[in-house]
Amino acid sequence: MVPQRKPEAERRRRRGGVPPAVLLAALLAGCSPAYVLRAGYEEARILWRRQPIEQVLAAGAVDAGERTKLELVLAARDFAGRQLGLRTGGSYASLSRNDDAAVVHVVSAAERFRLQPYTWWFPVVGRVPYKGFFDPVRARREAARLEAEGYDTWVRPAGGFSTLGWFDDPLLTSQLRLGREDLVNLVLHELLHTTSYTPGQAAFSESFASFVGFRGAMAFFTGRGEADAAGRVADEWHDAVAFSQFLGRALPRLEAAYAAGVTVDERSRLFATLQRDWAAVPQRTDRYRGFAERTLNNAIVLQIRVYHERLDLFDAILAARDGDLAATLQAVIEASEGVADPFAAVAVLAPGSGLEAAQPLDAETAGDEEGGRAQGGREQE
Repeated sequence: MVPQRKPEAERRRRRGGVPPAVLLAALLAGCSPAYVLRAGYEEARILWRRQPIEQVLAAGAVDAGERTKLELVLAARDFAGRQLGLRTGGSYASLSRNDDAAVVHVVSAAERFRLQPYTWWFPVVGRVPYKGFFDPVRARREAARLEAEGYDTWVRPAGGFSTLGWFDDPLLTSQLRLGREDLVNLVLHELLHTTSYTPGQAAFSESFASFVGFRGAMAFFTGRGEADAAGRVADEWHDAVAFSQFLGRALPRLEAAYAAGVTVDERSRLFATLQRDWAAVPQRTDRYRGFAERTLNNAIVLQIRVYHERLDLFDAILAARDGDLAATLQAVIEASEGVADPFAAVAVLAPGSGLEAAQPLDAETAGDEEGGRAQGGREQE
């Protein structure tokens, strides 16, 4: 079953109901003009460099490895539209050459003794738990400002972002460095954002997109008869769900410790225990092993959680629809539209799973506090 596409007016309403020119004007009213103008300039450069992938392939301007991956992207787009009912439009039908592997540098911050993210507010998209910069120096400057105010911070590179359907997002040449499975995952993840986005609900939007990226890639490679590739994606999804469940158990304990009061040294020991506990969880891949080795703070933990909130719930909804991924996507999209708590709204789609009553760690951080997109409508991966 392929979801029926909604008319453009309805899709526009779900993405905020305003055309790009109005969106830009609203953003200029809500944040530094210099920030927005720089973001607009860099966005324009990316869009200006677009070349249709079909033309790139016809011109023979890429090597054999790049050709194979570009053909894979086109196949993934076709699968997304025909088999999953995602809105593809012109997204990922073009290639834009970029110099840096990290296009965007994302700043996130959080209180040091509470699992509460720092947020930025933008018109249209609401409060967001991260802010993106094309300039890494400006990103580090923002992080330094927040550190001076007493917040934990994290500056991370992001290899891609989405304009949520306002523009036809191109594939970037830096993304061709990804492995085949990760590349398909990325394309499907971003096309889900192009199709459906829940304003003010970053944890729901990102976790749903994580589900679509992994599960979609598994179905894509299975349909091509590439059992080995599908199996590798399945192993990574197994670890993603395990990590999601681990965070769901561990972070409430961490929050309870904060509420009781801890010193800096005690907090460090709490993080060390968290990492030892995760290292003891059986894992099939190396995707999440680095979590047990890196230096943690609350900004890192909360930003990671945004992409791993209740992943098993989406799997339960899929099981309730006998593994029909397209029907699952349609049901989740329809149930989550225009509701205050999308996790609660979609939980009813998996009756008897035991997951219906589960709640996010903090209702405040699951709502507007973790919603929207940084950089005036961009989503960073």
